[in-house]
Amino acid sequence: MRPTLDEKLKFVIGVGMTITLMGIVFTVLYSLVFVTQPMGGMAPNDARFFELLFPIATFITGSLGTLLAINTDPAKPKKPEPTPETPEGV
Repeated sequence: MRPTLDEKLKFVIGVGMTITLMGIVFTVLYSLVFVTQPMGGMAPNDARFFELLFPIATFITGSLGTLLAINTDPAKPKKPEPTPETPEGV
């Protein structure tokens, strides 16, 4: 079976967002491990950098989860909804 355009687009978007998220994680880990920080706490520039990166990473993670959770394949049959049973004496 050949993938549809929707499946290809979903794959490309998922790969792109995953690469972006991995880049963010790598950058944060690199900044924490290999960049020298002042003795009193975090450098002001690094603090602003992390304030900017955390919402972006959260958004990308949520978008990836949504992208993986949705089912947009029209060929798959949907489960019928159960109908309420009526009592026999009515």
